Amino acid sequence: MATSTKISRHSLVEFAEQNFDSPIFSVNQYPLDSKLFVVENRDNHPIEDYISPGRRDFHKVFHISSGTGTLTVGLHKYEMKSNQIAFVHPDEIMSWQTTSEETGGYFCLIHPDYFEGYPHVAKLFRTYPFFLEDNAVIKLPNNVSVSINTNFSSILLEERGKNKDKKDAIIIHLQMILLEAKRAGKNISNAPVSESYSYIHNFLSLLETNFQIHHKNTVVRLKTASEFAEELHLHPNYLNNLVKAQTGKTLSNHIQERLIYEAKALLIKTNWDISTISYSLGYSNQAAFTSSFKRMERITPSSFRKNMLP
Repeated sequence: MATSTKISRHSLVEFAEQNFDSPIFSVNQYPLDSKLFVVENRDNHPIEDYISPGRRDFHKVFHISSGTGTLTVGLHKYEMKSNQIAFVHPDEIMSWQTTSEETGGYFCLIHPDYFEGYPHVAKLFRTYPFFLEDNAVIKLPNNVSVSINTNFSSILLEERGKNKDKKDAIIIHLQMILLEAKRAGKNISNAPVSESYSYIHNFLSLLETNFQIHHKNTVVRLKTASEFAEELHLHPNYLNNLVKAQTGKTLSNHIQERLIYEAKALLIKTNWDISTISYSLGYSNQAAFTSSFKRMERITPSSFRKNMLP
């Protein structure tokens, strides 16, 4: 006989006060038309509180030169402060909550395709020991932190510049950042996330597993909100209220938005016709898909594709 899972019950106010430092996480999917490499200075690109699903396809490296915040990578929580650097693997669900008025430093996002022509660097990123959820943050000596910040500053200048060999320079600086961080080699401790955060993490993780479309014959079997709750051994209303309280959106909102995000990805990144995309996403026919897409995006799928492609 299967054993039942006992579910703790909390009021939503009590739940939020016990488990969250800020009231709302925005759930951020990475823009589909993004470049393969992005670098930003926090002075010009302030960090926001967010949670990001695992299917980002980007390595993320960010250096904190001032301020504090709570980073979660997978189900591990880090209290970050100045002179620390974090490494996040493309497949990890991560979140950030700022706990100071300002946060300084740099971050970069690197798609594996950026390393085309640089196989040794691609291998370095694949095997780097700190792209692990329980090993993701390194405390840096002040002089190393200054040096890494300088490397990021040089990367930003190169990326904004017009030198024909700027990518070679960026690759060199990236390698220096990884080398210096590895030499510093002192991981900060992490703690398990709260039970409430784990439910949101696990819901997003389950949602992502529904969208593994690798070829035209793949068909999404999209679960309902109740089915997600059942897999997490939670009452649907409890999970729905929890997710809505902490993200501002219901389970059904997230499911529908993720479906449309996948539709956009297929429209941009494949040459499949609209009928094939409709089939892969589990719609009964092309007309149903077009109607749903237009209701959400106020544009037809074919017009969206035409506008997005060069």
